Amino acid sequence: MFEKAQWICNSLESVDVCPVFRKVFPLGKTIEKAILYASALGVYDLSLNGEKVGRQVLAPGWTCYDRRIQYQKYDVTRLVKTDNTLEAIVAKGWYSSPMPGWENSEDKIARMRRHTGLIVQLDISFADGTDLSLVSDSTWIWSESPLRFAEIYDGEVYDASFSSYDWKPAAVFDGPTELLFSQEGEDICEVGWVAAREIIVTPEGERVVDFGQNVTGYFEFTVDAEEKARLRVTCAETLDSKGNFYNGNYRSAKAELVYIAKKGRQTFHPILTYYGFRYIRIEGFDPSCRAEDFTAIVVSSDLKRTGSISCGVPDVDRLFSNVIWGQIGNFLDVPTDCPQRDERLGWTGDAQVFCKAATYNFDTERFFIKWLKDLALSQRPDGAVAQVVPDYLPGGEPSAAWGDAATICPWQVFQTYGDRTVLENQFPSMCRWVDYIASTTKRKNLWIGGTHFGDWLGLDASEGSYKGASRDDFIASAFYAHSVRLVVKAGKVLGKDVSGYERLYGGIVKAFREEFKECLTQTEYVLAIGFDLAADRKKAASELAAMIARDGLSMKTGFVGTAYLLHVLSDCGYDDLAYTLLFRREYPSWLYPITKGATTIWEHWDGIKPDGSFWSASMNSFNHYAYGSVVDWIYEKAAGIGHSEDCPGFSKALIKPHPDKRLGWLSATLETRNGRIVSSWECIGTGVRYDISVEMPAEVTIGEKVYEVGPGTYVFWS
Repeated sequence: MFEKAQWICNSLESVDVCPVFRKVFPLGKTIEKAILYASALGVYDLSLNGEKVGRQVLAPGWTCYDRRIQYQKYDVTRLVKTDNTLEAIVAKGWYSSPMPGWENSEDKIARMRRHTGLIVQLDISFADGTDLSLVSDSTWIWSESPLRFAEIYDGEVYDASFSSYDWKPAAVFDGPTELLFSQEGEDICEVGWVAAREIIVTPEGERVVDFGQNVTGYFEFTVDAEEKARLRVTCAETLDSKGNFYNGNYRSAKAELVYIAKKGRQTFHPILTYYGFRYIRIEGFDPSCRAEDFTAIVVSSDLKRTGSISCGVPDVDRLFSNVIWGQIGNFLDVPTDCPQRDERLGWTGDAQVFCKAATYNFDTERFFIKWLKDLALSQRPDGAVAQVVPDYLPGGEPSAAWGDAATICPWQVFQTYGDRTVLENQFPSMCRWVDYIASTTKRKNLWIGGTHFGDWLGLDASEGSYKGASRDDFIASAFYAHSVRLVVKAGKVLGKDVSGYERLYGGIVKAFREEFKECLTQTEYVLAIGFDLAADRKKAASELAAMIARDGLSMKTGFVGTAYLLHVLSDCGYDDLAYTLLFRREYPSWLYPITKGATTIWEHWDGIKPDGSFWSASMNSFNHYAYGSVVDWIYEKAAGIGHSEDCPGFSKALIKPHPDKRLGWLSATLETRNGRIVSSWECIGTGVRYDISVEMPAEVTIGEKVYEVGPGTYVFWS
């Protein structure tokens, strides 16, 4: 592919220009087929004869650009005419935007200096049996475009009145053609629309459009305007305690659109950027504009929905909705931490704690396969895994629970979908990660030393610390054991000799129990029990339950412990306590943000404090999916949908619901590679009715009774 195509760019020195490239070509014969291939250094928007090519936005997506660059394929047969004009606008995208916003490293500065470029090939088959290939080369022309500026953090400047096209020959350059590969991940698309709820006037007199839902994407508006009228739109996730527009948590990201209108009625939305927002502040708009004139357009990787949950407690339903919206907003080609501030990076720790929930909510197999390949490509020569993937923080120290995404995510993707391809792809990466730990630790069979994020945002943190009180060495050694065990499991699936790793695992467990005889925090108990490292599991679970009680029946866990907390409690016979934590409405809890109007998952349990003040402006995202990992407990424990590791992909389901009268009723559905599972229960009087539907063999456990069933629908009582 692209054997004859050349990379082209504008001939200006400035990297801020968003050039439009054009190729005009006549065709005098009947077309049978026309296939267009395209990629860019940056992001592109293609049109053929004035009509957008394909559904995708922000193509070609985000990869480790120095190692591989995706290209897209489009069938454009219906768009081809006798006289044709092919155009592409190119902007910085993730390629050369100033990411991350808070540092000015040499790596970042070098990326910001990178020039955008375009490569295109159009293959046409004629009805007479002949073929023609049109490629990007020096015969293309370029001009500055109405898109005056576009990048990821700051948004766009668009001049709809622009007409001063000054066409010049495109410059050809020696671009990375050898790095191009056919798109592996899901398409990035407009996946939904949210109508504006209302336009409000804040106490400070600003006009603000409220969409009622925190979304990722962009906004569309329709206006009547005068020529050159200057309109400005700025994004926010929340209002302050007085009801005023607030986006201090966006830090240095402007997250705005400046739109210079043409005369008359016009409709517009940004094209080569995205925002995270619930509210937009509108300036320069006619006072007569209405809420109906504004729509939020949701942009995400185009993932098929596979899981659903509904129940008898509206706030728990809202929690699930918030998790879904958080995943939609942050699964945009890369599993990002947040979509709004000057960050939006593929943090490995966030991805690994949410991976199971992600694979249940949506079909994310292709999404993760693509991202995990970039994780492997980002690994450093010694096997260390980057903090973020693609690695835009190359100076960052490898951290336990973050780097372990290299082992946890491939194993979970295999377990959910049952295809060993992801293990075949990632097994060398998995081994390199645990080998790195072995080579860098200060003590054999444990991970001692290093710089870690610990139990990030744990609520037992010392004053002024982002890290919880759990010991770094404890967390690191626990995840070391867990990752080595996953390497062993993956190796056995693939038929590898993993005897050396089996011996290593045994040594780690022995050393861990000798070194860490006591657990000091909730998260330490959770990891010791959840990773089978506790010498006396029953005793440890009892002590964890007692600690939670002493803490006022509230969690103190951060990113690391929260993902496993409720699973550990249920596995050890403390379902009632797990439900108590789920139902808690006071801070800290999953439901507390809902009492403050949350429509997505927050980064902090108290992003908005009980008194209405904010946690901080420095790091306070209101769309951060990590704590949404709780929904995998609802699927697996509350609804009881599971499978054994010997039956990946749910080739045989294990259904063991854990009902609770406080929930009233629960219904969960999961579409698997081997069929659909529906597990529902309802508390009626002193009993419980269970309605189970499966499309594969299943083992159903109701109380103490076990039933072997085939595909069908079943009713049980207890």
